[in-house]
Amino acid sequence: MRAAIISLSTLVVFLTAGGITAYDASRDDLIATGVTVGGIDIGGLRAGEVRVLLDRRLARPLERPMSVEVEGRRFSLPARRARVTVDVEASVQDALAKSRQGGPLSRLARDLSKEPLGADLSPRVTHSRGAVRSFARRVKRAFDRPARDARLRYSATGLRRVRSKAGATLSARRLERRLSTELALPDGDRRVTARLKTVEPKVSTRELAARYPTFITVDRKRFELRFFQKLRLVKKYRIAVGKVGLETPAGLYNVQNKAIDPAWSVPDREWAGDLAGKVIPGATPENPIKARWMGIYAGAGIHGTDDTASLGTNASHGCIRMSIPAVKQLYRSVEVETPVFIA
Repeated sequence: MRAAIISLSTLVVFLTAGGITAYDASRDDLIATGVTVGGIDIGGLRAGEVRVLLDRRLARPLERPMSVEVEGRRFSLPARRARVTVDVEASVQDALAKSRQGGPLSRLARDLSKEPLGADLSPRVTHSRGAVRSFARRVKRAFDRPARDARLRYSATGLRRVRSKAGATLSARRLERRLSTELALPDGDRRVTARLKTVEPKVSTRELAARYPTFITVDRKRFELRFFQKLRLVKKYRIAVGKVGLETPAGLYNVQNKAIDPAWSVPDREWAGDLAGKVIPGATPENPIKARWMGIYAGAGIHGTDDTASLGTNASHGCIRMSIPAVKQLYRSVEVETPVFIA
């Protein structure tokens, strides 16, 4: 009798264990309740059903093109060009592996209690980083523009300010990151709005005057020197310039040095006659550099003259002559490095 009871107990255990095993095997391709892929609920579905569902709700939406809007303009990145791919089968296998965690008894207990597993799996979505990077750079090139510094245009008769202008830039790296994130979201709207960043000029229009506290222009045809302070015309002076063959050099120069009653180092030229190569002391009748000197280029400069009848003519050996009162007045206002434009 006792042996019969033991045999019956063994049979019950055997049948129970066999039932659990059979039950568990029947659910081998069933996804546990509470499992989602990218927010898509696949709990309680068979693997085949999951494949169909993920293809419809995950793979197909990811085939939509990505749209980028900047300043009212739109750019499209097709999924094919971005080489977007989603591995539905990998997501199915991930879900099955998650559902089959534990042993048959623990899975049975979970099924009986109807306790959700609570697992949200990330879909296996990939794209070409190179393609996305190339697209982001293309969008950037469409909008990037350098800032324009304020600058000065000068002519024989005056100065003109060219106003500064702000530029703009777009961060291709930030756009690339946002695109990469959006490309992996099947439920996203596939749209990214990017903003431009203002690029300020290094030199603003307001700062231009401070860069040019003084400026001189020389009009050789009109025999006129114009003096500007903070880009505003202050004074016009009658001058003499170089004669034919000894022309005052045209171009943009700077005041290199200044002197009061300087000595004159006579050039070793034919026109200098007996004075060639000599040094004539300042403030002497033989020295044609009267009162003040402002050197600008290779022996040429601005200086005073007592030959006021020569003003308004081509009379010098390359220098710019002014009356003595005029050159003294100009000298007081001009600093070394003052630009001198000769036209």
